[in-house]
Amino acid sequence: MVGRPPRRDEVWLVSLDPTQGVEIQKTRPCLVISPDEMNQHLRTVIIAPMTTVVRPYPTRVSIRFRGKHGQVVLDQLRAVDRQRLLRKLGTVASSTAQAASATLIEMFARV
Repeated sequence: MVGRPPRRDEVWLVSLDPTQGVEIQKTRPCLVISPDEMNQHLRTVIIAPMTTVVRPYPTRVSIRFRGKHGQVVLDQLRAVDRQRLLRKLGTVASSTAQAASATLIEMFARV
């Protein structure tokens, strides 16, 4: 289990199983989406899985992390218990963090 609360824009290795249907599976890197204040007070963290499979979906943000190209899968946001967070892998570039935030705002905006 995580000692200190994870922070927004950090990438953590997260155990996503068990899953159902078309949910992204396995243990994989995930971007922490939830704000730091929430992460400090709750045992759950909102994450977005990362994948190296690139799809042309508007809900996905391109990322280069640890030398690999891929996407942050914002259409598969999950609230997970901190026990699923295995270890911190790093932090995304500020441009990636901004792109993820902008995409989330667009996804949830009421027009």
